[in-house]
Amino acid sequence: MNKELEYWQLVERSIIKKYRRELWKPFIRAVQRYELIQSGDRIAVCISGGKDSMLLAKLMQELHRHTDIPFELCFVVMDPGYHPANRRRIEENAEKLRIPVTIFESEIFAVANSVEKNPCYLCARMRRGHLYSKARELGCNKIALGHHLNDVIETTVMGMFYSSKLEAMPPKLHSKNFPGMELIRPLYCIREDDILAWQRYNRLEFLQCACRFTEQMAGGDGVGASKRQEIKLLLRSLRETNPNIEKCIFNSIHAVCLDTMVGYKIRGTEHSFLEHYNDPPAQNAGEAEDPA
Repeated sequence: MNKELEYWQLVERSIIKKYRRELWKPFIRAVQRYELIQSGDRIAVCISGGKDSMLLAKLMQELHRHTDIPFELCFVVMDPGYHPANRRRIEENAEKLRIPVTIFESEIFAVANSVEKNPCYLCARMRRGHLYSKARELGCNKIALGHHLNDVIETTVMGMFYSSKLEAMPPKLHSKNFPGMELIRPLYCIREDDILAWQRYNRLEFLQCACRFTEQMAGGDGVGASKRQEIKLLLRSLRETNPNIEKCIFNSIHAVCLDTMVGYKIRGTEHSFLEHYNDPPAQNAGEAEDPA
């Protein structure tokens, strides 16, 4: 007779079975395509308490259980000044899902919310620094964050609209301030709608936004008052006439045609198309079409 599964086991099964195409396969695709995990890694999975980081933790547990690549995991929760109810919810969800978290405290919210200009930017930088420091203290060489495909797309569009830059969110990068540490994004190919579907299917209640500065502005649909949320709404409306809009934007950051760019920056150095304008054309290279 089959033993009745516990709740956390049913949640894990839903990842592998019901949402295999939407969650497990794109997760594995990102890990393999971008070479996110190597033998001997010790990875700090950073958990904020939201749906993305909690799913990331479960996916990493499943990968650790099934892969032949030897690596280690630790699950880190930084409390930057959560409301006590939010802190309790994180702890309860971690226990419910059998995620063995290590919690440490900081006063980031108090510091960030005391400044008038760009508190969210300051908060993000401080949180990243604290997470790197804790990960290094725990003997880790990588931190894993829960950014998903829609975060990547929205960041790309935001850069164009508000920063006058064509830039994306890479699936991994080396830390500039913590030598030997690396950041990875294993949810890179997973759509936010599929994460929400998994959450609803399992009747899970995660934090919508644990930040005291912004939690009152976020609605139940994940849309609040910020530039990122403006872009989220714009993409939703564009999807009504072009269902593939997000896929096209995501694929475009994998196929940047530098030959058509007037300027670009690499490793902090700016370059102009004029540098190579008079170079002999490469053999078999097709001419770019005149956009006019």
